[in-house]
Amino acid sequence: MADKKKTMAVIRSQENITKDIFSMWLEFEANANVVNSAVPGQFISMYSADGSRLLPRPISICEIDKAANCLRVVYRVVGKGTDEFSKMVKGDKIPVVGPLGNGFTLKGGKAVLIGGGIGIPPMLELAKSLNSKENVSVVLGYRDNDLFLKDEFEPYANVYVSTEDGSVGTKGNVIDAIKENGLDADVLYSCGPIPMLRGVKAYAKEKGIEAQISMEEKMACGIGACLGCVCKSKDIDEHSKVHNKRICKDGPVFNAEDIEI
Repeated sequence: MADKKKTMAVIRSQENITKDIFSMWLEFEANANVVNSAVPGQFISMYSADGSRLLPRPISICEIDKAANCLRVVYRVVGKGTDEFSKMVKGDKIPVVGPLGNGFTLKGGKAVLIGGGIGIPPMLELAKSLNSKENVSVVLGYRDNDLFLKDEFEPYANVYVSTEDGSVGTKGNVIDAIKENGLDADVLYSCGPIPMLRGVKAYAKEKGIEAQISMEEKMACGIGACLGCVCKSKDIDEHSKVHNKRICKDGPVFNAEDIEI
């Protein structure tokens, strides 16, 4: 079970990998049990040092290094909180709660991993964990030729790219790339913006295959108490008694058939 207490993480390294996207490695004390309990698809909540920003920033886990007791996060600067993180350097400390949420359920057979935009980072640890380049393909969706993290997937999966402007790979979206390259799968794993996930769900239904999707949503508490991040579901939520699922608590990963998007 994840440790819901704040623990202090130390920045082991940080770099600006492209434009407004940063990669940060966080090191934890051995007794914190954050790294050992983390699985692909989960996230951590990172707290600002500014007292005026009480709510944490939820950021997906990109890589898990259990030997070094470190987690990697790759995030985009979108506001004051993440801007503060981007200015931190090696040795600085950040209060963290995690790992949080439910991750991906690893299945056998052929897998296609689909990541779009800032939904790309959490797919890297998943590709590593599936540990079968022969049976794993990853389709990465970008706006243009700024292909952050693409090369890091190469050892673990067969990599395909779609770009909105057609500068690299398939011109169009990730589903266009899947069709153009004739990719088949027993299961789809996906993380990205809602329009992309909607397309993945429809494609999976059309093909009759399982799809696990990770929802991106602004979160407040990160532990399911505030109902600030909900999505519509087929089933009634035990907490809210309505057809909602809390993305931070019940997700962020769901079976695509269980939610409405």
